[in-house]
Amino acid sequence: MIDIRPFASLGAANHGWLDARHHFSFANYYDPARMGWGSIRVWNDDTIAPKSGFPPHPHSDMEIVTFVRSGAITHKDSLGNAGRTAAGDVQVMSAGTGITHAEYNLEDEATTLFQIWIEPDRRGEKPGWGQREFPSASRAGGFEILASGDPEGDGTLGIRTDARVAAANLLAGQKAVWETGADRHQYLVAPKGRIRVNGIEAQPRDGIAVTGETRIEVEAIDDAEIVLVDAR
Repeated sequence: MIDIRPFASLGAANHGWLDARHHFSFANYYDPARMGWGSIRVWNDDTIAPKSGFPPHPHSDMEIVTFVRSGAITHKDSLGNAGRTAAGDVQVMSAGTGITHAEYNLEDEATTLFQIWIEPDRRGEKPGWGQREFPSASRAGGFEILASGDPEGDGTLGIRTDARVAAANLLAGQKAVWETGADRHQYLVAPKGRIRVNGIEAQPRDGIAVTGETRIEVEAIDDAEIVLVDAR
C-alpha cells in the first residue's frame, strides 16, 4: 500500500516565529486517521524564523530525530550537551527517563527542518544526545543511513528503536531502491523535487506512507532530496 498525503492536507500552525506542518496529529492538530505510522509518531515540517526557536521544554521516552534542510539549529540540554547542526546534517535525542532541551535558530536566515519522533523499544533508560555531519555527496544517487537502531559501529547515529532513518539526493531521472520487509512501515518526504514511488507520483513535501512492500523504488522527476524512515 502506498498512500500519498498532499502537503495541503497536512495540519498547520503558524506562530509567527514558527511555521509548522504536521504529517501526524500533534499539538492542536488532531486527525484520528493520522495518529502515526507504525512506530513513527511525529513528522513535523518546520520553518523557524531567524533569531528564534523552541525555549527549554521537557521530553521523556521518545526518540527524536532532527534532519536540517536549510540553515542550522543550535541545541542545548539539561545534560550539558550543546551543538550546532547545519543543513544536511542530523541530530538525535533519546529522551529516556527525561531531558529538557532548547532548539534555537541563531542564524540570520530561516531554518527549515524535519522533526521526527519514533517510539522507543526500550523505556526508562538514561537520556542522551548525538549529532553528526553527513556530506551530501555520500548520498548522491542512493540512500545513506543516517540513524539506526543497529548502528554497527559505522558512525551512523544510534537510536533506541527498531528503525532506520535514511536520505538520498537524486538527479532528475535517477532512481534509488530501498529493500525492506513487508511487515514494516515506511514514511517518505521529498523536501525538494517531484518523485515517483513505485510508479506513483508525489509532489515536494507530500507525505508518502508505505507498507506491505519489500522493494521501494524512488525515481526523481526533478532533481530531488528524499528523507525516509523505515520502522516496525
